[in-house]
Amino acid sequence: MNKQSTANYSQFGHTIGNVSLVGAGPGDPDLLTIKALRTIQQADVIVFDNLVSKAIRELFPIDTPTIYVGKSKACHSATQDEINQILVTLSYQGKKVCRLKGGDAFVFGRGGEEMLELLTAGVDVDVVPGITAASGCTTYADIPLTHRGLTQGCTFITAHAGKELEHNWQALAQLNQTLVVYMGVSKCELVMEALIGHGLDSLTPAAFIEKGCTSEQRTLIGTLGSLSDLRDKNNVVSPALIVIGETVAVAGQVDQLRQQMLESVEPLPLTA
Repeated sequence: MNKQSTANYSQFGHTIGNVSLVGAGPGDPDLLTIKALRTIQQADVIVFDNLVSKAIRELFPIDTPTIYVGKSKACHSATQDEINQILVTLSYQGKKVCRLKGGDAFVFGRGGEEMLELLTAGVDVDVVPGITAASGCTTYADIPLTHRGLTQGCTFITAHAGKELEHNWQALAQLNQTLVVYMGVSKCELVMEALIGHGLDSLTPAAFIEKGCTSEQRTLIGTLGSLSDLRDKNNVVSPALIVIGETVAVAGQVDQLRQQMLESVEPLPLTA
C-alpha cells in the first residue's frame, strides 16, 4: 500500500497504528533499557527476531500475540519483504507494534530499511536504541573497545554479504583500532587472510565471543593467525563475534589480577 491508499484506508474509520523499532540488546534482559521494556509491555503485538534471547522472550506479556520472523544462516522464517509487509499490515489494523531486534536496530539490524518502508507506507515509526553486541559482549568479556596507550578507536564490520565482502581490507589492517566482526564465524578464514595479506601482524590478539551476554557466553582468546584453529577446536557456533586488536590482551591481564586478589585473601579463622 502506498500513501494514497493509506489515506483512503483512514477515510473508512480505521485508525492506523504505529511501529516501534526496539533494540533488545545482546541477550541479558538486565541490559534492556527502561523504554524498551515499557514498549514491550504496552505493545498490541510483538514481532521478534532470532537474536532476541530466550530470557528476554520470557518477559513478553503472556496475553500479547507474538510473531517470529527470525533469520539465521540458510534458514529464514520470513524474507525481509515479507517482514515489511507484516509490519505494514499490522499497522493498518490499528495495532501498536513492537518490532524487537537483537542488539540495536540500526547496527547491522536492517532497522533503517524497515523504517523507510514503513514511512513510505504512511506508518508512524519510532526507534528505541539498544546496546549493540560489540559493546555489550566485549564488556562482559573484559575486553575494552578503546584503551589509552593501545587504541583510540574501534571499527565494526559484518562478514555477512549477499555475494562477496567489499571491505577496504588494506585500510582496516592499518587502522590500529579494535576491529569487531559481526557474523564472521563461517568467514573467519577470509577475514584472517585478508587482514594478514594487507599487513596486519598474524600475532595480533584476537578472540571469539560466543553467545555473548547470556549464561552460555564463552570467550576464546588466541591470535589473528590462529582464529580458524581456535574456532574448530572449540566448536564455536553462531551467534559469535570476532574481536581483533591489542585490547583483547587486556582480558588476560584482568584474569591474572583477579586470581592474585583471590590468592591474597587470607581465609577466615575457624571458630569452635
